[in-house]
Amino acid sequence: MKESMFDVLMYLFENYYMDDDPEWHPDRESLHVELIEAGFTPGEINKAFEWLDGLAQYRDVSLPNPQPRRALRVYTDAECQRLDLECRGFILFLEQMDILTPASRELIIDRVMALDAEEVDIDQLKWIILMVLFNQPGEEAAYAWMEDLVFDEYAGKLH
Repeated sequence: MKESMFDVLMYLFENYYMDDDPEWHPDRESLHVELIEAGFTPGEINKAFEWLDGLAQYRDVSLPNPQPRRALRVYTDAECQRLDLECRGFILFLEQMDILTPASRELIIDRVMALDAEEVDIDQLKWIILMVLFNQPGEEAAYAWMEDLVFDEYAGKLH
């Protein structure tokens, strides 16, 4: 089975970031060993760690918000190739609902572009949005809204 960097990120997010025990955080070396044992390749693990490092660099930085709230985002060709119309429409919807700010939108697009995938589907985008919002101070309400959306959607598929 070919695992991707996104699969590693999902594994880490579900098993550590969403963990109810915030006191226990394994070091990177322990995580690496566990991920190898879980069947992930060292290359994908390293890419996932780099992706998380890129996300973490914005954790304690106040992101500038130079754009008016209702500015229209024009996507580059590379961004359009990675994010299809449905994904771009979903990002716009979240902005219009005031779930995303222009700054959080840009961070989400940055993290999408940092993935090693040619295309990101809507389900992957929702998880990336969750990861980004979880990591950003002051985005707790937006994270809770997205968490409800994602988990309600998946709960309906389990029946």
